[in-house]
Amino acid sequence: MGRLDGRVALITGAGRGIGATFALAMAAEGAAIAVNDISGAEDTVAEIVESGGHGLAVPADVTESEQVLAAVERTVADFGHLDVLINNAAMFAEIPERHLLDIPSREWDEVMAVNTRGVFECVRAVVPEMRRVGYGKVINVCSGTVFKGSPGKCHYVASKGAVLAMTRVMARELGPDMICVNAIAPGLTLSEAVANKDAFINSPVVQTRAFKRHGLPEDLVGAVLFLTSHDSDFMTGQCIVVDGGSALH
Repeated sequence: MGRLDGRVALITGAGRGIGATFALAMAAEGAAIAVNDISGAEDTVAEIVESGGHGLAVPADVTESEQVLAAVERTVADFGHLDVLINNAAMFAEIPERHLLDIPSREWDEVMAVNTRGVFECVRAVVPEMRRVGYGKVINVCSGTVFKGSPGKCHYVASKGAVLAMTRVMARELGPDMICVNAIAPGLTLSEAVANKDAFINSPVVQTRAFKRHGLPEDLVGAVLFLTSHDSDFMTGQCIVVDGGSALH
C-alpha cells in the first residue's frame, strides 16, 4: 500500500518541472492526480498513466476564478472527491532580475496576480469540497528567498512572502474544517525552466548552503509526501524550508 492510497490531489503548474515531479511521486504512492498547467498537462498525465497511476489533465489559468472552479469540478466529477491541493504554479524563471527601482508596475502586478492571487483563487475553489468530506490538505509553495531578502526580484520575493502570510491565516480560518494548510519553501532548484539558464547554474547561492550542491526537484519530494499524508494531520500553519541549509529558518 502507498502512503497516499485513496487520496485525490490537484497540483497546479504540474505540466513540467517541480510540479510534475510532485505529481509523479504522489501517483507512485497511490494518489489520483489532477494535473493543472496553463501550457498543457498531457505529458505528465501520460507518464502517470504509463506507470500504472491515475491522472487527469485540468488546464486552467490560476488567476481566472471560473477556470479554477471548472478544474475543481472536473476533478471531483472524475475522481469522486478532492482532498489535496498543491499550489505550485508561479512565475519565477521567466522574470528578469532587476533592481526594485527598475521593475515596471505592470510586471509587478502580473507576478502578484499569478503567485499570490492564484493561490487565493485555488484555495477558495477547493474549500467547499474539502468541507464536504471533512478533511483536506493544502500545501502552498513558498520560497527560501522570503527568509533571506534575496535581491533582484523584489516582486517575486514579495509575492512569496504574501503566500507565507496567507498560509498562516488560512490555517487559522480553515482549522475548524479539519483542513491543514502548510507551506514548503524551496531554495533555488534546478527545474526544467531553471536548469537551462546560466545565471541559475552559476548562482553563488550554492556556496551559502550547508550542502554545497544544486537543489533538484526530487529533493522536495519527501517534504511534500509528509505534508500530503496522514503523518502531518496535526500540523498546520507551518513552513518547511528545503534548501540545503541556506536559510536556517
